[in-house]
Amino acid sequence: MFDLSFNFINKIKRNFFPFYKKKELKFVFDKLQEGFSPDTTTARFVGGCVRKHLTNDEVDDIDIATILNADEIKERFKDTDFEVVETGIKHGTITLVSENLKLELTTLRKDIETDGRHAEVEYIDDWQLDSERRDFTINAIYLDINGNIFDPQMGTVDLKNNNVKFIGDPQKRIEEDYLRIVRFIRFKIMYNDKVESTSNDAIKQNLNGIKKISKERILIELYKILDLKNFIHLNESTYLKEIFSLIFPEFDNLKRLNRLLKIYDYSRINRKILLAALLIDEKNNHEYFGHKYNVSNDIKKDLNLFAKNFKLLKENKEFFKRDLEKNIYLNDKLHLINLNIINFAIETKYELKDFSENLKRILSSKTHKFTIDGKYLIKHGMQQGAIMGKVLKKIEEEWIKNNFKISKNQIHEIIQLYSN
Repeated sequence: MFDLSFNFINKIKRNFFPFYKKKELKFVFDKLQEGFSPDTTTARFVGGCVRKHLTNDEVDDIDIATILNADEIKERFKDTDFEVVETGIKHGTITLVSENLKLELTTLRKDIETDGRHAEVEYIDDWQLDSERRDFTINAIYLDINGNIFDPQMGTVDLKNNNVKFIGDPQKRIEEDYLRIVRFIRFKIMYNDKVESTSNDAIKQNLNGIKKISKERILIELYKILDLKNFIHLNESTYLKEIFSLIFPEFDNLKRLNRLLKIYDYSRINRKILLAALLIDEKNNHEYFGHKYNVSNDIKKDLNLFAKNFKLLKENKEFFKRDLEKNIYLNDKLHLINLNIINFAIETKYELKDFSENLKRILSSKTHKFTIDGKYLIKHGMQQGAIMGKVLKKIEEEWIKNNFKISKNQIHEIIQLYSN
């Protein structure tokens, strides 16, 4: 209830105080306009920030299209409060970073030559031509600093109707960059599940082209898909599920999404949980996925820990009962809350009643802190040295085994054992 009220209040705020009214953004646009007549539009917002503004969603990433080239942008902001970062200078992109904002500025361009992965571009000052090289009509809606819309591809109409449509010929758009297939699936999941026949045919004919795309680019798009609130409903669209499975065959447990739907309203299901719930199986599919896409060490660590504890959970009926406080100490409460969600998704015999009881048990359980350290051991007669770590580990093991209690005599005995 609180989340609903909070979101409603934020929607009202966005109506009265749209993102483009921020003083820092006004400063950026004024800088880009310097030296040009008022009749020349040097910069406009474009892409996701415009879509989200028009649908009254929270604006996070801000992209700005401009007629200035990268060198001109760098020169204009070199003595300002913005840090200038050359994030994609080969593609005409400069990032401006301040304490409150991160802005990506890209020069208007048109494609000269494409190979399905990269494009050779020419920088231009023609807004119409820039719009024609973009992927979907809803991504070619421009917004100036005064809130005026420039919509050469009629993207606002498609956005209003939740229609994701390629600009021009879908076949040509896809052949320019095969990643657009994955992006198309992402936007279809985001807005609706209906795909018209021309786009459907173009996608199916070009699925092999995805093999030309770097795994890094595909992984970035996959993460964006998993972050969508509608992804949980993927199985409701036979078409989207089929295409997603063809692109990402590692996710052969998509039926588990139906289980997650049962607890979705009162669980915080994020990307990390989805990866674990959909990948962990007896074939160690999560390890193959991590290797194939070269995921970050943090993701690998999380998946491996979930897989390890899921196996322990299956082997130990007391994992969430008698051994719960020990497992909380070894992993923390949040990990066990997430493990409970993952277990419910994977284990079809795990009933909702059991899930709820275990969640309550986790939330109400004590958390313990091991307070004995090296200083304590030295104070009680132990010499400093390499052996101290082994002594602390042994004391901690006994403390856990004795229900998080250990006497001074027991500690003294362990110290003596390792000192002899």
